[in-house]
Amino acid sequence: MKKEIEEKLACSLTGAKTTEIIPFLPYLLQDFWELGSDPAIMIELIERHINLSKKPRILDLACGKGAVSVKVAQKLRVKVKGIDLIPEFVEFAEQKAKEFKVDDLCEFEISDINEAVKTETGYDCVVFGAVGNVLGSPAETLAKLKATIRGGGYILMDEAYLPFSGNQEDIKYDYEYLTERQWKDSFKEASLELIESDFHEGSANLNSESGIAAITARASELIEKHPDKKDMFEGFVRNQQNEYYDIENNLVCVTWLLKKL
Repeated sequence: MKKEIEEKLACSLTGAKTTEIIPFLPYLLQDFWELGSDPAIMIELIERHINLSKKPRILDLACGKGAVSVKVAQKLRVKVKGIDLIPEFVEFAEQKAKEFKVDDLCEFEISDINEAVKTETGYDCVVFGAVGNVLGSPAETLAKLKATIRGGGYILMDEAYLPFSGNQEDIKYDYEYLTERQWKDSFKEASLELIESDFHEGSANLNSESGIAAITARASELIEKHPDKKDMFEGFVRNQQNEYYDIENNLVCVTWLLKKL
């Protein structure tokens, strides 16, 4: 089971086919704090739709280095629990919470989110930011996210989908994307109401020319240290380049706010 989860993590985060890349992710991604969602978008959607006077509790699954958790807690003064499988990411998130003086509002845990969704319940909002298929198929993902929130609670979900004129065959990154209609049908089947869609250009940090340059430089450093793993690191860079290309040319990036009926 652990191997299966690590394989999903490696594929979701990097497009990699091997879990061997996972221990190197903290080094490869050391230049970035925001690894997925744009915290500003999350903050705006929460502010517009969730009653902050009732002191909502927020769960941030696959929180990475905690950028969303920390900035949401700082701006909105709400309690946030972030969960991630990579210890170095969680340690970094805890340091950032102290730096931003919200360690009293933020809690971080090292855990597999597939296990966490079985016990974490009753939240007012769950954040699932650009995590891919770590929780399974779209239907499985929505069901697991839904189980963590109370009735009338919200799901904040970052995704990318094929435009109406798009074709999966055009995708360079190794990931199967749905269309907007397929996602909306999945929401309906899961008894989730789509409250708002915020369209954007994806992660400004990772998926940008400067982001690719930083990742390429870190991969080159690792190749010098581990020449026997040259193909793996070059494959990692290539996958990041492909994802960047798809976001720029083949996909629509969106943050959905969904409400549990």
